[in-house]
Amino acid sequence: MLFATIGWQQAVAQSFTFGGLKYNVTSPTTVEVAFQNYVVIGSVVIPPQVTYNGGTYSVNSIAIFAFDGCNGITSVTIPNSVTSIGARAFYYCAALTSISIPNSVTSIGNRVFAECVNLNSVILPNSITSIGIETFSVCSSLTSIDLPNSIITIGDSAFQGSGLNSLTIPNSVTNIGNSAFSGCIYLTSVTIPNSVTSIGEYAFSSCIGLTSVTIPNSLNSIAARSFQSCSGLTSVTIPNSVTNIGYGAFSYCSGLTSVSIPNSVTSIDGYAFQNCTGLTSVAVAQPFQK
Repeated sequence: MLFATIGWQQAVAQSFTFGGLKYNVTSPTTVEVAFQNYVVIGSVVIPPQVTYNGGTYSVNSIAIFAFDGCNGITSVTIPNSVTSIGARAFYYCAALTSISIPNSVTSIGNRVFAECVNLNSVILPNSITSIGIETFSVCSSLTSIDLPNSIITIGDSAFQGSGLNSLTIPNSVTNIGNSAFSGCIYLTSVTIPNSVTSIGEYAFSSCIGLTSVTIPNSLNSIAARSFQSCSGLTSVTIPNSVTNIGYGAFSYCSGLTSVSIPNSVTSIDGYAFQNCTGLTSVAVAQPFQK
């Protein structure tokens, strides 16, 4: 048994190249796509199986940093054998224009496609339940994305600084993280569904093209700075479910001309409407506590 264990540990430590890609052995039957050391370019096709030293292995994951910095990659084909994609797997693949993720994938790590500045087409499967931290941040060419109804959580800075101008948040989403859409300057309108119970700080801050937003009645608080510097926003209707408007929530919304505050609101934190220089109408249903 001891010799078998030692032999297996040595096998796991093995790395090899197959079809121009590097792999790490992760079990007697599986491998992961390993760190490629920045040298891979062009179209990448990841096979479902590879062979090495007389053995056949299923490719079931893409390791963290696998294609990090491979800025000459133009396309990637991921097989149905892959179930997870590690953090920063395609970070700063500047020439990558499209990606299709198969239904076998259940987990996508943080910053997987961050700073893929030419990425303009993404297909996400219904197997994905969350979009991680900075997954598509600074994807400036990504103008639209279809979020599947399986998505529950949109992570912190998930689309920060992306090129989104068409966005539908599915009814499955319950949580939108901090800065999730911050700096999406081309975003013009957002409808947040009633399934959403939490919107993080700075979630839509600096979305200067945003002219309208629908806030659901599932929210009881508007987080700090969540719409700060949305200078194109002209009016806001706050639903009766909201009891608190957070610190600086609508500060520097210079285009904001009217606000309707319902009788459910019991507190408005400091600077909530600071520098809203165009504000001419505020309808308050009843006095509130500062």
